[in-house]
Amino acid sequence: MATKKAACREPVVNVTTITREKWLEYRRSGIGGSDASTIVGLNPFSSPYYLFCDKMGALPEKEDSEAMRQGRDLEQYVAERWMERTGKRVKRNNTMWRSTIWPWMLADIDREVVGENAGLECKTTSLYNKHDFAGGEIPLTYYVQCQHYMAVMGFERMYLAVLVLNRGFYDFVIERDEEEIKTLAAAEGEFWDRLVDEEPPPLDGSDATQDALKTMYPKEDDGLALSLPADVENDLAQFMHLQEFILDLQAERDAIKARTMARMGQAALATTRKMACSWVTRKRTGVDTAALKRDCPEIYKKYLKTTEYRVFSVRERKE
Repeated sequence: MATKKAACREPVVNVTTITREKWLEYRRSGIGGSDASTIVGLNPFSSPYYLFCDKMGALPEKEDSEAMRQGRDLEQYVAERWMERTGKRVKRNNTMWRSTIWPWMLADIDREVVGENAGLECKTTSLYNKHDFAGGEIPLTYYVQCQHYMAVMGFERMYLAVLVLNRGFYDFVIERDEEEIKTLAAAEGEFWDRLVDEEPPPLDGSDATQDALKTMYPKEDDGLALSLPADVENDLAQFMHLQEFILDLQAERDAIKARTMARMGQAALATTRKMACSWVTRKRTGVDTAALKRDCPEIYKKYLKTTEYRVFSVRERKE
């Protein structure tokens, strides 16, 4: 039986004895496995800035989505399918752990493999997930999460079980990589230092970063106007230049589209030696709001919904 590197971790709390609110507090006391890919820029659904704001408590808790609920509810099923396929056994590990080597690193693993120095990560994902699981492709978010867990737990490997709803069940083995763990720990350490110093990471243009800013600053103060420094003026000048460049590219793209459509005429499909394109009819059903307002104004008014949002724009000031 493989032995664990017991000295590399210490228990934080038994997660079965605390509320979800308390669990979230403990999560903010370090960096968890699901945070790791965000910090190294590999999570397409989050960003370092969003994670920073979340850890600082500046954002409300994310609402429990159907996908999150299904993932929790099907975790045991995924574990059972993996045991059935591999012949191995697992047990629950109800402790949140902290690394004694990198104390900002936390781990709250799904299962521990009996008789091995290894863990099991259980995932449930959508049919629309574009990763080639059947071809052996492991999403980078999953891979980084598993390396993070191995760093904290001292495991030699992590097993990964993925249920793709209505498509299939896939399992993988991820071996411990010391160099990647050191790189990951260093990146997480730098991020944690920023949290301690309350120094936000650089802002990117991702949807997650934009969402964080919109959540923290949902309303403007009409009476407040700022005078911004020269470096911001340079940024805004570059912003306007890029806007013009994008418009030029869009015009060029649309001209290519029009030329190709003219060549296709009534053809639904067209090919070249290396390319293929289509021009097909699609239907979209929607409400004729103009007719509804004209014919049934009371119903239109009853279901009218006003949405407020802040719009960012840039213009040159006149001298």
